Amino acid sequence: MSAPKKVIIVGAGMGALSAAARLARAGLEVEIFEAGDAVGGKCRTEWIGDYAFDTGPSLLTIPAVYRDLFKKTGKRLELVKELVPVDPAFVYHFADGTSLDFANLSLPKICEEMDRVLGNKTGDDWHALLQRAEAMWDVARGPFIESELASIPALLRRKGFLKDLQQISPMQTLDSITSEYTVNPYLKKIIQRYATYTGSDPRKAPAVLLTIAFVEITFGAWHVKGGIGTLAQSLGQRCEELGVTIHLNTPVDKILTHSGTATGVLVNGTTHLADYIISNADAEITFNSLIAPQERAAKSERKKLAKAEKSLAGFSLLLGLDNSKIQGAPPLMKHHNVYFPENYEREFDQIFTEKNPVDDPTIYICAPQDPTMVRGENKEAWFVLVNAPRHEPGVGWDWSADPKKYADHLIAKLDALGLRVSERLDLMEFRSPLDLQLSTGAPGGSIYGTSSNGKRAAFLRAKNTSDIKNLYCVGGSAHPGGGLPLVGISGELVAESIIRAQGGVGIAKDHH
Repeated sequence: MSAPKKVIIVGAGMGALSAAARLARAGLEVEIFEAGDAVGGKCRTEWIGDYAFDTGPSLLTIPAVYRDLFKKTGKRLELVKELVPVDPAFVYHFADGTSLDFANLSLPKICEEMDRVLGNKTGDDWHALLQRAEAMWDVARGPFIESELASIPALLRRKGFLKDLQQISPMQTLDSITSEYTVNPYLKKIIQRYATYTGSDPRKAPAVLLTIAFVEITFGAWHVKGGIGTLAQSLGQRCEELGVTIHLNTPVDKILTHSGTATGVLVNGTTHLADYIISNADAEITFNSLIAPQERAAKSERKKLAKAEKSLAGFSLLLGLDNSKIQGAPPLMKHHNVYFPENYEREFDQIFTEKNPVDDPTIYICAPQDPTMVRGENKEAWFVLVNAPRHEPGVGWDWSADPKKYADHLIAKLDALGLRVSERLDLMEFRSPLDLQLSTGAPGGSIYGTSSNGKRAAFLRAKNTSDIKNLYCVGGSAHPGGGLPLVGISGELVAESIIRAQGGVGIAKDHH
């Protein structure tokens, strides 16, 4: 009996772990080299003093992606982690004092709330938008999300694709399609925010990003008890139970190739050979730094990366608040809160055109209603995130120049919103795009690799099966994109490709 085929994975992000668990379950030998001190990549829950913060993803949508992964690899997710629906899913606050609660898993309740707060027919506008988003999802899900992205000619040959293409509206932007259904400025701001889920500008991002609204409302907003990052720890444990070897604090120096075929990796001067290599590193690092410049099979990916616009970055505050420091009741916060500025479009001009930190940014506050994420009474742990330009010294903004000043600016903004942060501040840390680059390897702190700005943006992401034989790409910079569900699907697509290459049968998907 021949020895099992060997797979080496560069990085231990969620896409990598998703692929590793499936491949190990299928009988392959899997070894992961991770530069950081923990698995999960950007998905992590960090304890600082008495407070825990989800410093990467702070909600889970389409939990079926991970339920399916755990089930197919041996144990139900619910036996490992407690998933908690977040209700309301979001609370949106506007500069004029208007607030909207978005009920979790209930489009009718959201429409009723819109009619109550914004006036009759607003709910009808939102319902019509969501119907279009659902139609887009039905069309896009198969060819664009749950399968490896084919070339444009191959998609055109797909049965019924030209008819489906009309539903996706490839020539329209997210802004322009929204304007077909509503003129309401509140609804427009909410839809525009979905573009930032992919690090993009809604004025350039494709109309198909409207599907994010449908996905969030239909599959729900979920919290993982103890923090979203604990999902990464559980998935890492599952990998190890299946026999995956994980090396932490062990960066890969080079991906080795020979005549257009990946053959192994170089780690601390030692060569490790493998039959297949999977890279969970950012695609820019994979093809421009880890693979030798003379490797001709990497040429097309390098050309695509050069054309692609990078995603925006983020600046975050980690705030530990002690409510015993103030008199009276503290402001009542929900789990997910968004505070829009008066001029939202100015935010995109400053980030993408001027490449400056935003003066008056949209502020997202994750204030988990999870007692296991604080130690002691009367305490709250807030993760505060604003969109920010990438770290690009000499070209754009240099985040090494006094980021504390911007952190203080944001604290002042929170106080001005009436949130009484300064009065009860017990702990404060900040993370700039430069910090994100250093801690996760995301160039410039670009959270999602490339943005979705432009009609061909999806085709500029790294392919799961690269042009270099036996080299595969997973994670937020690869197809189908960033966010916990999509990187989980990218790991599944890569695992299936390798299993098929072994003569195995692909695994049936169950993402409903």
